[in-house]
Amino acid sequence: MNILTFEELEVWKQAKEIRKKFIIIVKSFPHSEVYNLADQIRRASRSATSNIAEGYGRFHHQENIQFCRQSRGSLYELIDHLTSAFDEGYINEQIQSETKVEIYNCIKVLNGYIAYLKKAKKEATENKSSK
Repeated sequence: MNILTFEELEVWKQAKEIRKKFIIIVKSFPHSEVYNLADQIRRASRSATSNIAEGYGRFHHQENIQFCRQSRGSLYELIDHLTSAFDEGYINEQIQSETKVEIYNCIKVLNGYIAYLKKAKKEATENKSSK
């Protein structure tokens, strides 16, 4: 993988699109949710992208993996918030199901990136011990 910046990572791009979609979704929430569910959604969607970016900037594979796990947790949190928004009647079933599919696809890509990082970590460790 010859990626020069986190912005080139497919997983970051997908998480960014999810973040942008949620920012649009929460604009339709009632005013009473501005500092509640809408704020939690904004924070979780930002956390998904920012943890990927921060992990990418870390020197060690294990740190990157840990930040990716945090991002994965934020993506799962968004699924829960999506369910809450649907249960409260703020979004319809189509928006819920389409967005949930996008999140699960992003999680799959993120899991692939984590697997790549684990493999790279293992190879780096093996190379150090063989010297």
